[in-house]
Amino acid sequence: MSITENFFSTPTPLMIYHNCVCLSFSIWYAGRLDRKTRNTGDILVNGIKKTLAYGTSAYVTQDDTLITTLTVRESVYYSAQLQLPDSMSTTEKKERAEMTIKEMGLQDSIDTRIGGWGAKGLSGGQKRRVSICIEILTRPKLLFLDEPTSGLDSAASYYVMSRIARLDQHEGRTIIASIHQPSSEVFGLFHNLCLLSSGRTVYFGKKNYANEFFTLNGFPCPNFQNPSDHFLRTINKDFDEDIELGFGGRKPTEEVIKTLVDSYKSSTTYQEVNNTVAEICEKRDEAHANNNNKDHASFSTQSLVLTRRSFVNMRRDLGYYWLRLAIYLALALGLGTLYYNVGSTYTSVEARSSMLMFVASFLTFMAIGGFPSFVEDMKVFERERLNGHYSTGAFVIANTLSSVPYLLLVSVIPGVVAYYLAGLRDGFDHFVYFTSVIFACMLVVESLMMTIASVVPNYLLGIIVGAGIQGFMMISGGFFRLPNDLPDPFWRYPLFYIGFHKYAFQGLFKNEFEGVRYAYNEAGVPKVMDGEYILRVKWQVEMGYSKWIDLLVLLGMVVVWRVLFCVFIMIAEKVKSGSMTLVSSIPEKQKVQVMVNPVATPSH
Repeated sequence: MSITENFFSTPTPLMIYHNCVCLSFSIWYAGRLDRKTRNTGDILVNGIKKTLAYGTSAYVTQDDTLITTLTVRESVYYSAQLQLPDSMSTTEKKERAEMTIKEMGLQDSIDTRIGGWGAKGLSGGQKRRVSICIEILTRPKLLFLDEPTSGLDSAASYYVMSRIARLDQHEGRTIIASIHQPSSEVFGLFHNLCLLSSGRTVYFGKKNYANEFFTLNGFPCPNFQNPSDHFLRTINKDFDEDIELGFGGRKPTEEVIKTLVDSYKSSTTYQEVNNTVAEICEKRDEAHANNNNKDHASFSTQSLVLTRRSFVNMRRDLGYYWLRLAIYLALALGLGTLYYNVGSTYTSVEARSSMLMFVASFLTFMAIGGFPSFVEDMKVFERERLNGHYSTGAFVIANTLSSVPYLLLVSVIPGVVAYYLAGLRDGFDHFVYFTSVIFACMLVVESLMMTIASVVPNYLLGIIVGAGIQGFMMISGGFFRLPNDLPDPFWRYPLFYIGFHKYAFQGLFKNEFEGVRYAYNEAGVPKVMDGEYILRVKWQVEMGYSKWIDLLVLLGMVVVWRVLFCVFIMIAEKVKSGSMTLVSSIPEKQKVQVMVNPVATPSH
């Protein structure tokens, strides 16, 4: 396949009757085929075989994957900061963002939030235009649109497409849109038309000549009928109905398609396309000299902007942390009143231990409630990363840094309530350690769930997997079954040592009992038991290192899970990119080159 960027910059619809074919064609051009899909042929940009580079092309998916809590201005401006190079000043980036918003007619909704489930925001057509705004910030010469009118009514479809049609007028941009059954008004906006049926080219040329092409082959468009409806009905073989001929009689759909395909291959339009491709290939050296990739923002800028954007999203999204904070507060009040002032005698040891176990296990377990928000973040990341907006490392760092203040808040406030109502060990340093362990456990669970979200992009399945993993770690953590009683295979080696509950339990137990003496009576004789004996004998705690080592191990687990999160994302990218660059070896004579713009004379 061959693409020329500046040959003829007018919108080109790809009208395809089958969803699978439509998706495959558009994502093949944009370099996004699934790894299981076999593809053949070459992509030539101005006659040069190469992948579509960042800044040269942009791809707008049919799903509007946006951050729902941001306004139009914030969405586009944050994206401008991420995509545009550091050589541009902040003022220039703001001007570019505002100019792009105006180009898509969104200036009246500039301070309106995107909106989503449970929150009113933009309409479907406006969201689609925001998605386009984000992708055209770098002023790409080649813009792919995957069904831009999908899910929109006729009025919204026309408004979206009319704005898209204006994009090429000032900057010479080639626009390729795959579109299903457009209205007559939308169809009238296009200049060139490509009709495909089961991967075969039925027609590729000027839109105004399509009617004549079908008429000459015996399939004229009836009066007062939308031409696009007629074309698609004629080449659609899903229902295997006979097609009515213009001079009477009917013909099987497969035979009709074969007739049109053969007629197109013998037409002068087909020959003109091939000749144009050949001419462009001869000028590849000159085109290569003028085809430079655009620069990104620096890694530090990407990390900073992503951190700021993620922080704003977390602050506005009630389901991310605020509802969890309310639940944690309710649980902390419940724990505090249930274990209110447990006392300092030996009989309080069991109660203290049970409360600490609940805090380290079930209180942190509730962090899986943020998984739906993690999945939404991953969807936005996948779209932006595939479009080359920023690096994986910048996203991982930003996601970690932006969550720290909220997790600290969620750890400290419920921690204060539960710790002092229950009357745990006196001393501010012991309270600080208590909240530090809660904070570290929250970070571990969040990192675990983000790793799961990178592999399992499904709400229900991800929560089930995360809950299952934590459940196994919890029951092997050394409370429900003492460490020496755990079966060696699996439960002790390796689960007991790789699960974070072991270090949370033992760190909290050391913080509570180490250096403390408890008085009790045995047969009327007063006795004293020290905390070290309770730790060694009752809970079989490893006393060879201090509680601070347990905390460091927990923080180390945070790093390990975040690194795994980054690695899993990068592996997924490598698999996708590897499959996209794999081109099957076929004889040169079988390779077909198709021009996106088959006409050499602009129509405006």
